[in-house]
Amino acid sequence: MQNQVPKQIVIVGGGTAGWMAASILLHAWKTHQVEITLVESEDIGIIGVGEGSTPALRKFFSYLHIAEKEWMPACNATYKAGIYFDNWGETPGYESYFHPFYTAWDQEGAYAFVAAANSQRLGNNQQAHPNPYFLAYHLAQANKAPLPVDPQLGNQVNYGYHFDSALLGKFLRDRAKQLGLTHLIDNVEQVTLTAEGDISSIQTRQHGSIGADFFIDCTGFASLLMGKTLLEPFLSFKENLFNDAAVTLPTAIDEEIVPATRSTALGYGWAWKIPLTNRYGNGYVYSRDFISPEQAEQELRNHLGDAAKDSPARHLTMRVGRIHNHWKKNCLAVGLSQGFIEPLEATALAIVQSTLENFVDCFDQPVSETTKENYNNYINELIDGIRDYIVTHYLLNTRTDTTYWRACREQAKPSTKLEALISCWDNQGDFMDLLFKQQRAKVYKPESWFCIFAGMGRFTHLRTTKANITPTNIELTLQEKLNNIGNLYFIDHKKRLNIHY
Repeated sequence: MQNQVPKQIVIVGGGTAGWMAASILLHAWKTHQVEITLVESEDIGIIGVGEGSTPALRKFFSYLHIAEKEWMPACNATYKAGIYFDNWGETPGYESYFHPFYTAWDQEGAYAFVAAANSQRLGNNQQAHPNPYFLAYHLAQANKAPLPVDPQLGNQVNYGYHFDSALLGKFLRDRAKQLGLTHLIDNVEQVTLTAEGDISSIQTRQHGSIGADFFIDCTGFASLLMGKTLLEPFLSFKENLFNDAAVTLPTAIDEEIVPATRSTALGYGWAWKIPLTNRYGNGYVYSRDFISPEQAEQELRNHLGDAAKDSPARHLTMRVGRIHNHWKKNCLAVGLSQGFIEPLEATALAIVQSTLENFVDCFDQPVSETTKENYNNYINELIDGIRDYIVTHYLLNTRTDTTYWRACREQAKPSTKLEALISCWDNQGDFMDLLFKQQRAKVYKPESWFCIFAGMGRFTHLRTTKANITPTNIELTLQEKLNNIGNLYFIDHKKRLNIHY
């Protein structure tokens, strides 16, 4: 066993994942005299588009001591209070819902919401739709940034970001180079292994052989080191998630910049709308088993209308699934090389971040094969937990207009754990207790699980009964709180951005 931090690290591949890896390792091991080299090719395009995050990205920038006013303008970033899910169902009153970021302000509202949802499951007519109960929804509706006017009031409200992922990669690249990272533009032509099966060096076209103690694979879906060299097999999620492609179209930004992502179900998948300061990032995630790329592009253009008339389309394919060993031999796979789940809940960078942070933490103690095994099991549990939450959107959809949506509901295979959750909910079991027993709370909070089940109207007796939308006391209390302190605590989203810009 050893706990020696690697002295020489080579990161193969740039993009957001590569530069996040460089940033975290440079910061974590700055006192260990670690030499880090990042090699990326000019021949490989960056996947990055307009992208959203979970609140975990705040922790990333805080860890690196990077202020919002430093990175947000460089990346055309905006604030994100949550996600609107529009037209995912046909149940009256439950066609759409908002998935909020849970905050300290929501304790009372969340308690009332969970109680109402459980009561509705038992057959009592309640206001069980999640929207009225959570502050983030009211902030998004009022176009308020989830931040205080006076920074001394503190961060009581959780939030994420929208940003241009290509610009984020460039921002982190420039910062890492200032901190001493060696950046090489080159193509890797060969990878050399030791007799024990570890990676000893990479052979590049212009810089020759580059050796290191440890290698990080950020080569995207190509998985040059982990997949093609170390032959780590890939586990497809095709039986769980049918979508395998996307088409993107940028459009002009509106006068108002809403602090929320919008996910709208279309005929054969869903379309995202992500507000940046300079444009909207739009895309359509779909399954090629049900619609062609050309048809998907046309459907997205129809959805966006005249705004997308002259916008160039970009088509992408997705390899949805994961590997089993993210840390194998002296190599760590990060980003698309380790796996991918469609961006429905904007979890990609959270997985990258967790992969790296937990890797660094492993060196607090002597590192053994058991360390690697425990680490890999943890990352797999994280990814599988996110997968199950994403799959839930499709299994609970109530659309009947296309074969795609019916297949998502009837043919997608839930994991054993997800199947147990659905059965528990439908059969009036103790849903909260089962969530904690499955340890799902560390991936998504219990309130998020209640939001998706209740928000999509998973109440069998409500299939033809309109939801009770009468304002509740808790909704009125939240709205009153927002109105009373709105001028003091929250600020108009666009005005808040202007403070940074």
